[in-house]
Amino acid sequence: MRAVLAGAYREEWGVVFGTLVRLTGDWELAEDCAQDAFARALPAWERDGVPDRPGAWLVTAARRRAVDVLRRRTAERGKLAEIAEMTRTGTSADVAESAEAAALEAVHEPRAAEDERLRLIFTCCHPALPLASRVALTLRTVGGLTTREIARAFLAGEDTVSQRVLRAKRKIAAAGIPYRVPPPGARAERLAGVLAVIYLIFTEGYAPSDGSTTRDRLADEAVRLARLVAAEAPDEPEARGLLALLLIQHSRRAARLAADGHLVTLEHQDRTRWDHALITEGVTLAREAEAAGGPYALQAAIAARHALSPTAAATDWAAIVALYDRLLALRTNPVVALNRAVALGMRDGPRAQLDAVDALGTPKELAGHHALPAVRADALRRLGRTREAARMYEAARAAAPNEAVAREYARWLDGGTESSTGKSAS
Repeated sequence: MRAVLAGAYREEWGVVFGTLVRLTGDWELAEDCAQDAFARALPAWERDGVPDRPGAWLVTAARRRAVDVLRRRTAERGKLAEIAEMTRTGTSADVAESAEAAALEAVHEPRAAEDERLRLIFTCCHPALPLASRVALTLRTVGGLTTREIARAFLAGEDTVSQRVLRAKRKIAAAGIPYRVPPPGARAERLAGVLAVIYLIFTEGYAPSDGSTTRDRLADEAVRLARLVAAEAPDEPEARGLLALLLIQHSRRAARLAADGHLVTLEHQDRTRWDHALITEGVTLAREAEAAGGPYALQAAIAARHALSPTAAATDWAAIVALYDRLLALRTNPVVALNRAVALGMRDGPRAQLDAVDALGTPKELAGHHALPAVRADALRRLGRTREAARMYEAARAAAPNEAVAREYARWLDGGTESSTGKSAS
């Protein structure tokens, strides 16, 4: 039963919480009531069985709890209008019945659940909130992650995360930030922020900065959020581009680690272990989005070229270099330039790769990042300059974000084989 409830929590938390936010406008009350509903569910479901519609049951329970709380507040403070607004009846006698009827009506609406989550995403990603707060609030309210989970994922203290979430809620209340999906005229600007937050969540799940190898739940949650946004914004190529990019990257998760825990770079992964259903879906979306030429769409197009190639050697590196050129034309980005150098090296050889890396210099965005010395080391090794390569691998190992990556570089320092290249893994 606990597993069933855990599944319901994952699927329904955002809907239950969002419904209560919409009805009460009180984020603290909404969270308390949503938590109470899930707490009540375990003994009730063990006693009576799992309801046909767990989400409806949970929304109803949370609403009833909110009604009880507001009744007490009304009695204490005379806030009858607060209940009237929530129940739309203005009377107390039929409050519970009306709340239950409204809840059931809401969950019977085909798009109601998605609407609630989207309202939450767009509200949590409002540009008036600092980026760190947007991420924390999105994971807490939409994904249902605990403060501890968010803190561990982002190398922050629980108190810090708790304060971020609290300040974000207060900012929303104080600034009167509306709980809604922005109107079409304002959506494009807000959509960019939403996509950036989702990509940041995925990146932290795919390649965590806390020393762990992967955080699949974060990556899964980011894919789920990207699906929601892409479904809600079917005319936005960048929303499809981001979803395509995440699906293709996520398809490789089973092949990224060897049995001994070391990281397997893209060119040496067992491609039969990739999730080809995700690739098919991702490639289809990437093709639809590529013509628009946005940053996520172009990254998805690059990922699709890799995904469709039977081997690393057979990859269409010329096409990938061209896509990186288009990406760099949109905006200067040293990470993109470094990845282009790798593709260039695969197309034209290690001398071209080393020249491209040297041309980058040491941009501040890559200061202390393992990828820069790793890509330089790979070019030097292939050129036969082994001592220089070893120094670069040592620098890369010292800056590695987790043990799996550090072991990859250590393998080269110990006389690595062709199972590891020293390049950034994907």
